Amino acid sequence: MNEAVPSHEAVPGGEALALDAAIPDLDWRAFPPGTERTEFAAPSGPLARVALGPADGPRVVLVPGATGSKEDFVLMMPLLADAGFRVESYDLAGQYESWNAGPWNLDPPRSRYDERLFLDDLLAVLDDGAGDAHVLGYSFAATLAELALLERPDRFASLTLLSAPPEPGQAFRGVKRIGPISGFTSPRQGAALMLWGIRNNLNKVPPRRLAFVRERFALTRRESVDDIIGLMMRTPDLRARLAASPVPKLVAVGAHDLWPRELHERFAQRIGARLAVYATGHSPCETAPHQLVRDMRELFEQTDSVP
Repeated sequence: MNEAVPSHEAVPGGEALALDAAIPDLDWRAFPPGTERTEFAAPSGPLARVALGPADGPRVVLVPGATGSKEDFVLMMPLLADAGFRVESYDLAGQYESWNAGPWNLDPPRSRYDERLFLDDLLAVLDDGAGDAHVLGYSFAATLAELALLERPDRFASLTLLSAPPEPGQAFRGVKRIGPISGFTSPRQGAALMLWGIRNNLNKVPPRRLAFVRERFALTRRESVDDIIGLMMRTPDLRARLAASPVPKLVAVGAHDLWPRELHERFAQRIGARLAVYATGHSPCETAPHQLVRDMRELFEQTDSVP
């Protein structure tokens, strides 16, 4: 079994934790002044993209997951930009403002939002810039980032896996409470259950965050969500190949994530990644951005791609 890089437990008392505790209920659509909004011509169609920070700074690419969007990183982006990084994010095909990107735009057209569609889009984003990048994949997008690293290691300075599915195969089998029944649901039923929980605020997010999430659903294509859930039910086993990669890796999770902490610990150990655990849930990018950026910058220091 591979040796894990020493874990980091986010402890009370630090400046980053205090700043995270003081985050107000804010307008999640409002990016910082200076944010550039563009539309990227990806293989699957137009992707809504944002960027912030010096144009010649080392790249950081933040990739959201299912039902998510670039706005999930609105608190992280200025922290990284102020440190001299060029930080970017985009909406996955079929998600929020990338609603017009999909398999019908491919050549030749395909019928589903499949793994190759999302992976080719990510690789195109990474190729749309010089040099390598520090890449963060969030939840489903963590698997995409893993696949991209293994296919194009030249594009990666580091890899951060945020709330990543920690087990291959039917990824939901290890989820707390619903795991035992997840094998009896179809991708569409699984997506319906997830969407119901989000819309009914089972995670107890603040009012303005909930309003934005519900607004985002008005654009997000349901078939994109269904297909992503289906892909997560067939998560590839990449652990041995990830462990063999020399690229520095961080597994970052909340102590109250969907999956039990011990699964994340085992995953980090298997791939030779450092583990960071925060006193939050599935979305440290929203609730612990200062702690997450602190740990990412420590990861970046292991590379040549720092300001």
